[in-house]
Amino acid sequence: MSKHILPHALRVPAIEKLKGKRIVLASNSPRRQEILRTFGIAPDIVPSTFAEDLDIRDFAQAHEYPVATATQKAVEVYERLVQEQPDDAPDLVIAADTVVLTHAQPVTSDTSYSLLPDTHQELLEKPSSKEDNLRMLMDLNGNVCEVVTGVVVIYPVLQSPGYMIKSIDERSLVYFADNPQHIVDAYVESGEGIDRAGGFAIQGLGGILIRKVEGDYNNVVGFPAASFFKLLDLLVEEDPDFLEV
Repeated sequence: MSKHILPHALRVPAIEKLKGKRIVLASNSPRRQEILRTFGIAPDIVPSTFAEDLDIRDFAQAHEYPVATATQKAVEVYERLVQEQPDDAPDLVIAADTVVLTHAQPVTSDTSYSLLPDTHQELLEKPSSKEDNLRMLMDLNGNVCEVVTGVVVIYPVLQSPGYMIKSIDERSLVYFADNPQHIVDAYVESGEGIDRAGGFAIQGLGGILIRKVEGDYNNVVGFPAASFFKLLDLLVEEDPDFLEV
């Protein structure tokens, strides 16, 4: 059994093709690691040194922003490992970036943005303080936000520059309950939301604030596993170079 493929992984073509390959996750996120392990993948962990300083205002569509950040993270890790460890270069580098956006349209997450009227969505960063966290959560209280994750995979090919980049973006809508003030206050005091984009962790205590999720729950946690495995399936079917170089 490959060291990166755990015994409980489903025996599907994409997983079978990953056996014996070096899989790298360009992230130190314990949530992403846990989601991948749930589905049977235990990658090497090599966090990216990319500064993650892109400006969302440079993108025509907000959902392009996390894809661009994930791409930079994946390329940095792939190129560094190829240079530093040429005899053990990665066969697959996975990177992801998750952002929380305000003012999502109340539609299903697979509706194309080109079909919707223009809407200004603001990026919700990590709160700077408990006061900022409270302000953020009170704005979200009783409302909807959108969580978008860009996922990028890089694998070697024979053509220049020596690797192929494939990406997807997954969107989920998070509906906040109309929470009483004391619930929001107590959550802020817990401190859990301070280090989280949007100021909440749905898989933790923050779940008490959420009424429902429309779309992939794992996407809100930080990694859309279902879409990721569909991407791998597509590459196995359509790209003869995938994991063959």
